[in-house]
Amino acid sequence: MNKSDLISLIAEKAHTPKVTVSTVLDIAMEAITEALAQGETVQFIGFGSFSTTERKARTGRNPQTGKEIKIAAKRVARFKAGGALSAVVDKTKPKKK
Repeated sequence: MNKSDLISLIAEKAHTPKVTVSTVLDIAMEAITEALAQGETVQFIGFGSFSTTERKARTGRNPQTGKEIKIAAKRVARFKAGGALSAVVDKTKPKKK
């Protein structure tokens, strides 16, 4: 599912014009992005939480040449699924025999 598919689905279920849904979704994503940029955590109970974490500097390898390269430390966005989302996803997973 991509962004336009999500907009269409929400518009259909909420009986709302796609333009309105698109605007609201853009504002929501912008708000989440701004909160993460400020180091805040964004939580949706049952769905999950967005946060940031520090990734340490490390040494990697160029896959083409095998030469070592230094990878700088940086802050990255992270998503952790909530309990309700995890339960739904786990139920749809095929069971191993």
